[in-house]
Amino acid sequence: MPLDQTPYFDYDDDEKESEGKEMGFLDHLEELRWHLIRAAIAIVFFMVIAFVFIGDIYSKVILAPAKVDFWTYRMLCKLGNMVGAPGLCVSELKFELMSREVSGQFVMALTSSAIIGLVFAFPYVFWEIWRFVKPGLKPKETKSASGAVFYVTFLFFSGVFFGYYIVSPLAINFLVNFQIDPSIKNQFDIGSYISILATLTLACGIAFQLPVAIFVLTKIGVIGPEFMRTYRKHAIVAILVVAAIITPSPDVTSQILVAFPLYILYEISIIISAREEKRKLAEEKAEGIMD
Repeated sequence: MPLDQTPYFDYDDDEKESEGKEMGFLDHLEELRWHLIRAAIAIVFFMVIAFVFIGDIYSKVILAPAKVDFWTYRMLCKLGNMVGAPGLCVSELKFELMSREVSGQFVMALTSSAIIGLVFAFPYVFWEIWRFVKPGLKPKETKSASGAVFYVTFLFFSGVFFGYYIVSPLAINFLVNFQIDPSIKNQFDIGSYISILATLTLACGIAFQLPVAIFVLTKIGVIGPEFMRTYRKHAIVAILVVAAIITPSPDVTSQILVAFPLYILYEISIIISAREEKRKLAEEKAEGIMD
């Protein structure tokens, strides 16, 4: 063979052929196992980093909503001065945090580190899940779901920040300042405080996945834009109820601050549902013409 004639190997075709081979049930389980292992390693990696810096994280992040100089309280005070509602200013948080068990602080350090590890590893964890699911999708489905990792991650962290800076401080402010009788002092276990902060923050991160959930439900034909438009008033009532639940403060302004972003997400979900339904109808029409 002449030197200028090298054999040609179509590596792309070989890869496509290998990807096109059907995998057995055990092969799928094995692949899923490795995806989960890599996701778990990512969580542990961020957990270890968080545990190393747990002192600074507690003083500057976790315990920040328990201090009157927290960013949210300062912004609420400015808003109250602007609209003539001085009651929005938080001047005192009447409570003390305590650890009632010998291993309490160590357990809370581990628990907090695990939660932080999960939050920061979320993009990679979802990416691993997406890598496992993607090969089973049709080319059209893969194309329509392009950017899924970015959008899910963006919405999750938007919800986490919303829960940390808006929902959690409002709930903590109400709960710690609520007293049946002035003689009863509020002394809370650190575990109770962490539970409320983590629950509200992660709940908002999940709630902000509404547009993604609506996209999937529209794609499989469970829900559509007309349904969402028809029951918009019912959705508004539901959003107000949810806002009243996650912000136990009786102040209407606080509830509106929580309800407004949720309503915006609902309207965005209608737009996403309408676009997906329009795309599906166009594809069905094109397939009908071809047939």
